[in-house]
Amino acid sequence: MSPHHRLPEQRVTLITLGVRDLQASRAFYRALGWRPAQEQEGVSFYQMHGAALALFGLDDLADDMDRPVGELRTGAVTLAQNFASEEDVDEAWHRAMQAGAKAIKVPQATSWGGYSGYFADPDGHVWELAMNPFWPLAADGSLTLPPR
Repeated sequence: MSPHHRLPEQRVTLITLGVRDLQASRAFYRALGWRPAQEQEGVSFYQMHGAALALFGLDDLADDMDRPVGELRTGAVTLAQNFASEEDVDEAWHRAMQAGAKAIKVPQATSWGGYSGYFADPDGHVWELAMNPFWPLAADGSLTLPPR
């Protein structure tokens, strides 16, 4: 790649979740079916479609940011996984509940014509599981927003 090549602005390459107990979070995500691509002391990396998710010990994350750990909170952010069917949403929901997720909203029909539910991981990071009939998924599970 040329040093003058500009990368697209609208992209996220890494999502990092600060976690209080890395071993417990690793076990939770393993129970969901996630497998780390890399693990190091204090951090686990999971390969996703074109991006990665990291679980990073909260104290280490605060230190890396030069912030007091008390300033780190889970914000009004939702991570989402879309599925091709309501049955797939329900299956993922049951797997999350068996892994120890906290139920926030049981999957159900939505006012916008889809089907979705919400749960929180052990650190309160909120995940949505959804089927959106207006956003078809590619065979690999990736999403490209359709033109309006």
